[in-house]
Amino acid sequence: MQHVIVFAEHANGTTRKVTFELATQARKLADELGGKAHAVVLGAGAGALAERLQAYPLDVIHVAQDDDVDNFLIDPAIDYLEAAANGIGPSVILLPNTMYGRDIAGRIAARLRAGMLADVVDIAVDGTSVRGTSPKLGGAAITTCALRDARYGVVTVRPNAFAAEPGGAAAQVVQLAKPTGKSYKMSIESNVEEASGELGLEEAPVVVAGGRGLGGPEPFQTLLKPLADALGGAVGASRAAADAGWVPYSLQIGQTGKTVSPSLYVAVGISGAIQHKVGMRSSGTIVAINKDGGAPITEFSDLVVVGDAFAIVPELTNLVRAAKA
Repeated sequence: MQHVIVFAEHANGTTRKVTFELATQARKLADELGGKAHAVVLGAGAGALAERLQAYPLDVIHVAQDDDVDNFLIDPAIDYLEAAANGIGPSVILLPNTMYGRDIAGRIAARLRAGMLADVVDIAVDGTSVRGTSPKLGGAAITTCALRDARYGVVTVRPNAFAAEPGGAAAQVVQLAKPTGKSYKMSIESNVEEASGELGLEEAPVVVAGGRGLGGPEPFQTLLKPLADALGGAVGASRAAADAGWVPYSLQIGQTGKTVSPSLYVAVGISGAIQHKVGMRSSGTIVAINKDGGAPITEFSDLVVVGDAFAIVPELTNLVRAAKA
């Protein structure tokens, strides 16, 4: 028997959608492994998030609303998660495959001497073995790896890999005791500004991205953002647009930027070089709007609209707004 533990990521009053996706998946895995589904929620706002998580199919939610988690680097979070895991027993620990989640995952895997699967898009139980599927080489190869037979395993899961499905039965909420004998020195003075756009872009169900074909920074606000807002999504960009200084690098999608997997990806004025393709190829439906009908992006798009984006996008935005009115 193994339990499943979800590490809930949240900050500044905002909870990552992937937290609820993992809470849903934890139930399915726990049922197959014969254990219980747990969540660990730390830091400011942990109590409020725990209440929201009670709408999801978890058994126990472990809470520590400790300022140290927010004021210092990741050591307090590691200590709390380690204490929770030791108290719960043999477990598979699920974390978001985000910058913060990856930092936590590597450290907790070392603490617990656990095997680790990174950036998985699917998890399955084969007998007593937990296997994770993840794209490699920009999606050119798909690998399936199994956690070793040990008390603990750690898995980072790509946002949007699973659906978030409420349906809990009011999980029990317990308070985590502060680990004893710990002191922290590395404090957080401020968050990196470039990371501010990560939440909306990586977890958005729709991404509207622009490239060199937009000709400058203004269309990202005047052309793409209205469409993204109408679709309930976020704005992204190619490396060419970021290198030109038109948008911050936090919006860059591609091999040296972020990897996104929305249900709908709209590429406007993007040629579709392989470096960009590897960052969005796992999107559900890909729509390309481009003056060049022979651009590389047309080869892997589901729908290609050839024409002037400055005429097409406003009309599309109006149609979306009208349909939602």
